[in-house]
Amino acid sequence: MSKVIFQIEGGAPVTIDCNPGDNLLEAARRANVAIDAPCSGNGSCGKCRVKLLEGELDCIISRHITQEEWEQGWRLSCNAKVTGDCTVLVPDIASAYQSRMKTADLSSPEELAIFEAAQQGLLESGISFENNFRAVVFAMSAPCEDDTMPDNERLTWALQAELGVENVHIPFPVMVKLAHTLRENDFYVCVKGELQGDTFLCMDITAADDTAIVGCAIDIGTTTVTMVLTDLTSGKLLAKGSSGNGQIRFGADVINRIIEQGRQGGKKKLQDAIVKDTLTPIIANLCKTAGISARSILRLSIGANTTMNHLLLGVDTDPVRMDPYIPSFFSWEGLLAGDLHLPANPLAPVVIAPNIGSYVGGDITAGTLASRIWDKDEMSLFIDLGTNGEIVFGSRDFLMSCACSAGPAFEGGDISCGMRATDGAIEACTIDADTMEPTLTIVGEKGQKPVGICGSGIIDIIAELFGCKIINPKGLFVREGDRVKRDAHGMGRYVIATADESETGREVSINEVDIDNFIRAKGAIFSAVDTLLQSVDMTPDCIDKVYVAGGIGSGINMQNAVRIGMFPDVELEKYQYIGNSSLTGAYAMVLSDEAIRKCSEVAANMTYLELSTYPGYMDSFVAACFIPHTDARLFPSSL
Repeated sequence: MSKVIFQIEGGAPVTIDCNPGDNLLEAARRANVAIDAPCSGNGSCGKCRVKLLEGELDCIISRHITQEEWEQGWRLSCNAKVTGDCTVLVPDIASAYQSRMKTADLSSPEELAIFEAAQQGLLESGISFENNFRAVVFAMSAPCEDDTMPDNERLTWALQAELGVENVHIPFPVMVKLAHTLRENDFYVCVKGELQGDTFLCMDITAADDTAIVGCAIDIGTTTVTMVLTDLTSGKLLAKGSSGNGQIRFGADVINRIIEQGRQGGKKKLQDAIVKDTLTPIIANLCKTAGISARSILRLSIGANTTMNHLLLGVDTDPVRMDPYIPSFFSWEGLLAGDLHLPANPLAPVVIAPNIGSYVGGDITAGTLASRIWDKDEMSLFIDLGTNGEIVFGSRDFLMSCACSAGPAFEGGDISCGMRATDGAIEACTIDADTMEPTLTIVGEKGQKPVGICGSGIIDIIAELFGCKIINPKGLFVREGDRVKRDAHGMGRYVIATADESETGREVSINEVDIDNFIRAKGAIFSAVDTLLQSVDMTPDCIDKVYVAGGIGSGINMQNAVRIGMFPDVELEKYQYIGNSSLTGAYAMVLSDEAIRKCSEVAANMTYLELSTYPGYMDSFVAACFIPHTDARLFPSSL
């Protein structure tokens, strides 16, 4: 038996006993040490780098590790085997999906604008932002020898008088704290709960000055999780936070995670990764930022793809990937926060936006709700860019949907220097055609040095490299210069920031493998759009409006996205970036009872097209894996 010590950068060391021959990445997973492994340990992504500080490991040199880095002790944990006692450093970049959790208040106009616009739009569509949650403050007479009414009856009578309801239900979690809370506050209290017809459901009893009733809207993406807290009375946004999805250490895509959950103990590991390692710390941070108790969260709403919904609930996901691709559920009612052990009021309902199919989930239902294409006469195309690219096309008369496996490239995965759109991410870039020198826009405060590249930055860089004739339509480097380097095997890369110019002291670059990964991702998006249009016998000329969603940066340069063949070549005026529409839709549902009903109605009226069985889709995909496309006539503006 050998001892392996994981020295986590910026954290406490973790020690685990291992047998000789144990895989280091698997040992880290057993020890709950966060190491990013988008490829789920097959050695292709190079993100699971660790540094050997003491002892030895049995491993081979990877193409992701240079000779100089190897001599410094850098190894890929996925191809390293334990041979004896050792100590390895887990750098911040390897656990960035967890360590770069970001929370913020929402006082700036920029943070508020997208939610206010969505709320105003839904109001114009006739959806009122009303709910039945209430915080009732009142005083009661204390019991005495002449008044021996028990506490539960005393509370019931008082609430009936205050609210005019016939019935009051006091569940066990409230009952157990009733006596103490009443006496501690001299029978002057606040009762929080929900009106359910003629019945008021008591969800909590607190001191009279604690009147906060809060909703939590959550977008669970395959790569990134984002949420907001909002006041259920006023609709005011209280805090916003995001983090990488802790499940990413079991694979960047849903298929790897489905396979992992099918192994012994897999369901619990994947559920714990999202509930304990991801949602719980974000909610705790947001409550601290907003200055509220987690028990004040009386409703949660979730927009997530079908697989993420199943993994969240601990439900078997194998049917999602097995023919005929029928998941365990499309919608689920009656779920409470206490069922999932979330840090919220245990009686808080958890509203899950309905799934449409195996690969079109509630995130698209919520996003479609927010985009309002269901209430418009014009033909609209809605594209959600993420690990799974999901597309909806239609109008108030019909809605067609499909999904493609774009991979994690749009959120920084499968890219050697890729990252989420957090501080240090390159989110926009231009390249001088003569000098080949880049000009960068970086997420964060002024003076922030680059750490990596997020999705919108990757789009810009590839478009600029192609436009400057530095790469050819296959994504190979065909022009030499100070910024173009080649490794021992001749593979080219473009250096966006040298080691001296970067925040981490490591070069930020994009290589031919990265570009190939991105070409396949953009090809998946375009071919899905093309196939969806063909299924209804339409062409891009029929599109009146294109709504692009996804948290891949502050915004996408639509012209560059068209130049590389990711989006249809229609007038740029038709494009509109609407941000994280899944979160926006979840925000509407947590506030509005009517939005929940409308979201279910939208889901019921949407037709799902399974691309894997649709004739011609694979031919369309192969044709799109070229910059901009093998058929240049589809992109006349690029000619």
